[in-house]
Amino acid sequence: MPTKFCTRLIMVEINEQDNTEKKGLNFVEQIVADDLKDGKNGGRLNTRFPPEPNGYLHIGHAKAICMDFGVAEKFGGTCNLRFDDTNPVKEDVEYVDAIREDIHWLGFDWGDREYYASDYFPQLYDLAIRLIKEGKAYVDDQTSEQIAAQKGTPTTPGVNSPFRDRSVEENLDLFQRMNAGEFEEGSRVLRAKIDMANSNMHFRDPIMYRIIKHPHHRTGTTWKVYPMYDFAHGQSDYFEGVTHSICTLEFVPHRPLYDYFVRELADDTYCPRQIEFNRLNLTYTVMSKRKLLQLVKEGLVAGWDDPRMPTISGMRRRGFTPAAIRNFIERIGYTKYEALNSVSLLEYAVREDLNAHATRAMAVINPVKVVITNYPEGQVETVEMDNNPEEPESGTHQMPFSREIFIERDDFMENPPKKFFRLAPGAEVRLKGAYIIKCDEVVKDAEGNITELRCSYDPDSRSGMPGASRKVKGTLHWVSAEHAVDATVRLYDRLFNVENPAAETDRDFREMLNPDSLKVVEGVKVEPFIAENASKGKKFQFQRIGYFTPDYDSTPEHLIFNRTIALKDSWEKEQKK
Repeated sequence: MPTKFCTRLIMVEINEQDNTEKKGLNFVEQIVADDLKDGKNGGRLNTRFPPEPNGYLHIGHAKAICMDFGVAEKFGGTCNLRFDDTNPVKEDVEYVDAIREDIHWLGFDWGDREYYASDYFPQLYDLAIRLIKEGKAYVDDQTSEQIAAQKGTPTTPGVNSPFRDRSVEENLDLFQRMNAGEFEEGSRVLRAKIDMANSNMHFRDPIMYRIIKHPHHRTGTTWKVYPMYDFAHGQSDYFEGVTHSICTLEFVPHRPLYDYFVRELADDTYCPRQIEFNRLNLTYTVMSKRKLLQLVKEGLVAGWDDPRMPTISGMRRRGFTPAAIRNFIERIGYTKYEALNSVSLLEYAVREDLNAHATRAMAVINPVKVVITNYPEGQVETVEMDNNPEEPESGTHQMPFSREIFIERDDFMENPPKKFFRLAPGAEVRLKGAYIIKCDEVVKDAEGNITELRCSYDPDSRSGMPGASRKVKGTLHWVSAEHAVDATVRLYDRLFNVENPAAETDRDFREMLNPDSLKVVEGVKVEPFIAENASKGKKFQFQRIGYFTPDYDSTPEHLIFNRTIALKDSWEKEQKK
């Protein structure tokens, strides 16, 4: 389905929902509301957001964050932040810090409820020992390849491990020695003894523990065995008092196993409940953390916070706002069906928020000089510019006007087509906030390149003058040449040039990278007001160009701006040329 049609379809659905379900509950919220009404878990509500600290969070995690924290806020509950730190080989404190920052930036807080799966390693180990003693778990000496082969297929039963009937005493001894570090990684695992013929593949004696001899970022070398996700997750929920374990649809087949393990701890008074919703998938984007890490490690992007990345830190650096991301997530909603959302919807939400709040200012990306020949030499006057017409309370700022200015080179054509309402020989345009000028002469160098335009101005055409009401069809942005400040802009576009890279299974995803996803433009001219206010996180609308924000690398001596988003979505039109 073409992206444009998808966008239109989703927007229609959104509008219909807005009209018929104002402030209505999504299906997850309805489940929570019903459970609270029924008095389940003593009327408590406790959710959790459980990221793995093995990479930076992306926009898909933002959807989960908005659900986990949002539903708790909506119904007066609490939400824990729990790091799923069960694989020390891939984890790093850097990721822990980044995750905290991203959640706070999105506008959520977990208070004093920061937990780690590693907090529960002793309880999980004790539970594993108990299950071994009860004959519900055994140590398997097979390789991972052998175990996978013996599991069978969804339509054929698996084969029991030759080590499945070890005695309780032998299993206890081996498991304790595994944790003592006596055996090599991959040589043994602890498996749950459930049912090798079960139609749910996850029930075919799943692995509970594996040997890892890598220091853990919190527990050091205390442990040599680490729990698998399916064994650790539900139990951690239980230990924390989580009532609703909300996750994405790929965990639907894991739910019976989640319930199986939790029932080893829970009773009728309290039991966590797993609920699944659809993931956030975007066009022209990959959401695989493994692939994103690959892009970072291979230097194909400038890091996790590269503004082209779908990471929350990358979007923050690019100039996206928390409100825009949250509004986008609210628009697409939560369902039980996987969907591919058009990135244009996200960009629409970003434009909508920035239009309401970004400060308007003038910048010229590709400058050509204009000399106003009948304007007095040495004279400088100021014009008053609105900071944001959408926010009258934002006020105005002063902008210098002088005899020599810069305009966009693309705003002049020597032989223009019909309906070209910008500057041309003999044509008139209005300089925004200032005067009407007419092009009288074009100056070129020896190679025929335009180096200067010589124009005349109408002194009565400025606001407040008798001729101010005179109409011309074109209005251009400009910057005073004498007062302009040099800057660099980074023009970002979509990282991939294929609508759904994940669907192109016969191609290496790196082959689908957009070679024009970043263009660096030097020698940009910005008005002094921009240079004076270019603080980190500041949002500007460069008039007629797009929305920009100062990059982290920007300094007063070397201004660098990231284009957050263009004023209009021209991507699809360009792709069809």
